[in-house]
Amino acid sequence: MTAWFVIVVPIVIMFFALFMERVEAKLRHVAVQENEVEEFLESARPDEVKALYGHGIGRALELFRLRRRGRGAPRKRVR
Repeated sequence: MTAWFVIVVPIVIMFFALFMERVEAKLRHVAVQENEVEEFLESARPDEVKALYGHGIGRALELFRLRRRGRGAPRKRVR
């Protein structure tokens, strides 16, 4: 019984490490970069800040990127 334990535990740990490496690679690709957040916080418009508060950083950065590309939503008129 002990021999099986000595053989199985390292194999299970190895497969777990390989699985976690794949998870980490996917998260690294999807994660928000630090410089993007800094740039957003320095030059965000009020509608982008509202999106940050209401929907999270993903939606707020999406609006910010669209504005920077020149396809942002038109601004509301201030009365």
